[in-house]
Amino acid sequence: MRADERSAKDYQLFSDYHTHPQAHRAQRYTQALLQPWADSARRSGLKDIAFTDHDRYHTGIDFDEIDRLRERYPDLRIRAGIELDNDPVHSLTSRKWIENHWDKLDFVLGSVHFLHRADQMFDSVPDGAAQFEGRNIDAMYADYFRRLRELVATGLVDSLAHLDLIKIHGHRPTADIGGLANETLEFIHARNLAIELSTAGWRKPVNELYPSDSIIELAMEKGIPFTTASDAHSYVQLGENFANLAHKMAELGIRRVCIFEKHKRAEVLLQL
Repeated sequence: MRADERSAKDYQLFSDYHTHPQAHRAQRYTQALLQPWADSARRSGLKDIAFTDHDRYHTGIDFDEIDRLRERYPDLRIRAGIELDNDPVHSLTSRKWIENHWDKLDFVLGSVHFLHRADQMFDSVPDGAAQFEGRNIDAMYADYFRRLRELVATGLVDSLAHLDLIKIHGHRPTADIGGLANETLEFIHARNLAIELSTAGWRKPVNELYPSDSIIELAMEKGIPFTTASDAHSYVQLGENFANLAHKMAELGIRRVCIFEKHKRAEVLLQL
């Protein structure tokens, strides 16, 4: 079946590999905190989810509590994960924590949220938009992708989150985005990593899927696989806009998604 023939139908998406039970504050993992995520996954028809809290909140992660949740929800595959950032304050400590707990983690996302300001994520809304005022947008894009490659080079990530997050406030480069992203995609491919398809962009000022169609198509040409993600910071956002994502994937001809267990990747054929 050709991609244009599939575009009228939606795939059955089953996995959300970018979620934040702690949201943007340190909270110890407990059943009270995690259970609503499992219940929301069931209601949304999800079968496979990864908890990927921001690395600066790693002290809240309790692997025993994740195991308890797994026992209570045997029909739901629950992955222990974390989102490794380029946070200039916490990254060194976070990387050491990931190294020490690598065997307990199933999945590590890599992301860049900091550019020239160490005290503010550039993707904060609306305050982060001020970081772009009066600056060379092409240079900011180049800097962003360079930092992504530096993160990949750590060897501590399985997949890259929201690859073109730099577009969040609507700023566009004058250069071709494929050209800017190509070196980074080559870097990702050479290290046999995945990238995520994130619906979070549809609830941000840019109102677009992360990454753009052109980046997705370039990744497909290189054989880079994908995870599906909502970047949920509340359990009510779990699987958000997955119907739109399913349609987009069918339209582009993406027929498989990745799942991870103890960092081992498997690709699952999607069903219509």
